[in-house]
Amino acid sequence: MSTLTDDYKQAFLDEQQKRIAAEQLLADKSQLLVVLNGELTKNVAELSLYQQMFVQADKMASVGVLSCSIAHEINNPLSYVISNIESLQYVSPLLSKSLHYNEQFLTGQLNAGQFKNVLVDLKKQYELAWNGHEIYSQLSESLDGLKRIKQTVHNLLNLSQFTSTHNKQYLDASEVAGSALGVLQGQLKYCEIKTNFEQVPLIWGELSSIHQIFVELLLNAQQACEHELEKGTIIELSVTQQNEGVCIKVKDNGCGMDENTQAHLFKPFFTTHKTAHSLGIGMTVVNFILQDHGGKIEVSSTLGTGTTICCWLPVKVQESVINPL
Repeated sequence: MSTLTDDYKQAFLDEQQKRIAAEQLLADKSQLLVVLNGELTKNVAELSLYQQMFVQADKMASVGVLSCSIAHEINNPLSYVISNIESLQYVSPLLSKSLHYNEQFLTGQLNAGQFKNVLVDLKKQYELAWNGHEIYSQLSESLDGLKRIKQTVHNLLNLSQFTSTHNKQYLDASEVAGSALGVLQGQLKYCEIKTNFEQVPLIWGELSSIHQIFVELLLNAQQACEHELEKGTIIELSVTQQNEGVCIKVKDNGCGMDENTQAHLFKPFFTTHKTAHSLGIGMTVVNFILQDHGGKIEVSSTLGTGTTICCWLPVKVQESVINPL
C-alpha cells in the first residue's frame, strides 16, 4: 500500500514539474513573441518611412526635370507684369495731378477755362499715358499674369509637398490631372495631348501622391517619345470610372518597351534614361503609392509602337453626416 502511495505521489510530482516546465516554456515563447512583434512593428514603421523617402526623392527629381520649364512659365508673365507696372509708374503723376486739378475745379479754385487749360497741358506733358483704355488693359493683363504665376506655384506645391498618410482627403482625379498638366505645360509643349476626363466619383487619397502618379506617367510618356519626334508625339490621358473605382490611363506612341524592360519596370533604380535627374525610382514610387491607396497598375507595351499604363484606384463612399434631432 505504501509503495502504491509513493508511486502516485511521484507521478503527481512528475506531472507538476512537467506542467511548470510547460508554463515556463509558454511564458518564454510569449515573451519572445512580444519582442518579435515589437521588432516587426519597428521594421514596418521603418519600411513606411523609407517608402515616403523614396516618394519624396522622386518628387524632387521631378522638380529638377521641370525646373527650367517652370521657371519659363513664371518668368514670361512676370516679365510683362514688371513692364506694365513700370508703365503705370509713368502714369501715376498724371493721375495724381488730374485728381488735384479736378478737386480745385470742384471747389471753385479753378474756373472752367482754367481747368480746360491745365488738362490740355497735362495731355501734352503725358501724351503717351493719356489713353485710359491702355491703363485698364495693362492692369487686366498684369492681373492675368499674376494669376498664372499663382496657379503655377500652386501646381508645383501640389507636386513637391511632403507625403503623409495622415493627409488623405476626398479628391477629384480629373482636377488633379488638370493640375499635373498645368505644372508640365512647358515640358509637354511639343506633344499633342489628348484628354478624356469623365465626371468620376471622388477617391480617398493623399493629394501630392496622386498628383505624383500623373506627373510620373506623363513624364515617362514624354521621355518615351522624345526620340520619335518625326512621327509626332501623341499622349492620351484619360480619367474614367471602372469597376467601382477610377481608372487613370496614359497612352503614348513612343518607343515602347521590350519584355526585359517591362519585367524590371518596378525595380528600384532601374532606368533606361541615363540623365542626371533620372533616379530610376519613378515607377517604383507609383507602385508604392497605388499599394498604399489600395490600387493596382497594369502595363501594356509593344516595342516600337508605344505604351499604355492603367492605374486603378478604389472609390470611397463619403460618410454622410447625420444631424441629431
